[in-house]
Amino acid sequence: MLVVKNAKLIVQGKPVLRHILIENGKIHNIVKSLPDKKIRIVDAQKNFVIPGMIDCHVHLRDMNLFHKEDFLTGTKAAAAGGVTTVLDMPNSDPQTITLHALAQKRIVAKKAIVNYGFHFGCTPESDHHELKKVKNIASTKVYMNASTGNMGIEDTTLIKIIFENSRMLSVHAESEKVPVALSLAKKTKKRVYLCHLSLQEEVEYVRTYKKKYPQQEVFAEVCPHHLFLTEKDVQHLKGLGMMKPSLKTKQDQDALWKGIYDGTIDTIGSDHAPHTLSEKNDIACCPFGVPGLETTLPLLLDAVNQGKISLTHVVQLTSRNPAKIFGIKNKGYLKPRYDADIVILDMQKKKRIENKKLYTKCKWSPFAGKTLQGWPILTLVKGKIIYQDGLLFETPAEEIHYDQL
Repeated sequence: MLVVKNAKLIVQGKPVLRHILIENGKIHNIVKSLPDKKIRIVDAQKNFVIPGMIDCHVHLRDMNLFHKEDFLTGTKAAAAGGVTTVLDMPNSDPQTITLHALAQKRIVAKKAIVNYGFHFGCTPESDHHELKKVKNIASTKVYMNASTGNMGIEDTTLIKIIFENSRMLSVHAESEKVPVALSLAKKTKKRVYLCHLSLQEEVEYVRTYKKKYPQQEVFAEVCPHHLFLTEKDVQHLKGLGMMKPSLKTKQDQDALWKGIYDGTIDTIGSDHAPHTLSEKNDIACCPFGVPGLETTLPLLLDAVNQGKISLTHVVQLTSRNPAKIFGIKNKGYLKPRYDADIVILDMQKKKRIENKKLYTKCKWSPFAGKTLQGWPILTLVKGKIIYQDGLLFETPAEEIHYDQL
């Protein structure tokens, strides 16, 4: 038995000290007194302990794009950033739009050291009958706007067919495409996850829809770059600030935070999309995307220290809601019988983001040079320590499974 002792947990809104008992990769119990039996101990030293972040939106590259990132380097970054589960997007190379391509990706993903899962994809030429055959995926991803990978679909009739043949949809929809996606969600009665909202008008579309159709399950995500950077930052970031959706105004950013506060926004995902520095510095053909697995949770912890958001709300947005939305079994909570995916935080620790010290293969961040207060110091995946005080332990993880919601 492994015990995380002196863990500061938030119970009914108040911090309490408890000991977390772990057996066979699961939380066995949470107790006030240590057991008498022989145990191994990890001392949390009265630091806050939270369930690991579930990042619903990552691009781990690999295969033909392994020079940018792979499932090992990307999940090392995840572990260091307090992320214990990642859901990989399909606009990779090869694109994850066939059962064969998904099988290939499952093979290369075996090197991951955090839990992993996959979104499936579509193009206008895809065999949409495969959507009903594919097993154990988080969602079908639909690109209603142009993005990296040329998977965009503009034909609304075709998109409706994809909706009808999918269990759940994740959608890249910007600006006026958001109400189109919402309309399709209502018509098909499908669960829809709107990725990376960035505009005030998009938040307002979703807020209005949720109030009008409270029984319809539509969920909205925002990303850390849109929460902590604006279009003004592109002046100094240059190619490193190029992403889809693009950085927006301070007014848009404020609207995203308002959406977080009033519950319009359900999750925060990194949209980790690494490219090499040489690619990003080539302004003539700069690819869209920024890395974020390693810095998303620290950015949010720094915001907690600044009084911008509560730690409880951070956990809701990064663990509880993702697990519930995608039906990820036994994750998102620190409770008996749940997987022991656990992160210890040092909310007093201050550290500067330095490119050379990042675990992501691309070795850069748009937040490089920024000092943050509040960092993960230990990460467990199913009861195994994979990150502790700057050291990584390469223990292979497993593909996650979903409840059929």
